Amino acid sequence: MIIRPLEKRDLKFIYKQQNARNVMALWFQEPYTSIDELEILYDKHVLDQTERRFVIDVDKQFAGVVELMYIDYLHRNTEIQIIVDSKYQGQGLAQMAMNKGLEYAFKVLNMHKVHLYVDVENKAAIHIYNKLGFIKEGCLRQHFFAEGKYHDSYIMGLLQSDFSE
Repeated sequence: MIIRPLEKRDLKFIYKQQNARNVMALWFQEPYTSIDELEILYDKHVLDQTERRFVIDVDKQFAGVVELMYIDYLHRNTEIQIIVDSKYQGQGLAQMAMNKGLEYAFKVLNMHKVHLYVDVENKAAIHIYNKLGFIKEGCLRQHFFAEGKYHDSYIMGLLQSDFSE
């Protein structure tokens, strides 16, 4: 398993993910994206220095994405997000891919802190984030709307000094 930069050829897989309600509910986003919109967004953001999008690549197959979003070079922090394709879940890829994303954030971008948001009900994700060293920093009550209701979300953070590969 490797992570590599997202390329235009990957958009067909992103399209599939971003239109799956159960997948986008985990990111608290509406499952509504056209391939045309994805291509426009790709072209618009391909040179954007405030984000990095990586494909989780397993034997040259698209297995998901890891994203560093809202990269702040002044305060040296960023948000991390991950989606593992359903056919690759349960194989430990999420933890490995997150670790590689964190390594990039801390060792390449020199971020001081990486944070994420996770639904308080997403026990599997919380377990992985805890294993990686993330700490719950707070609970945002009814902060995100997905699947017809408001969800509480933990904000979790990891400092560079606490990161171990």
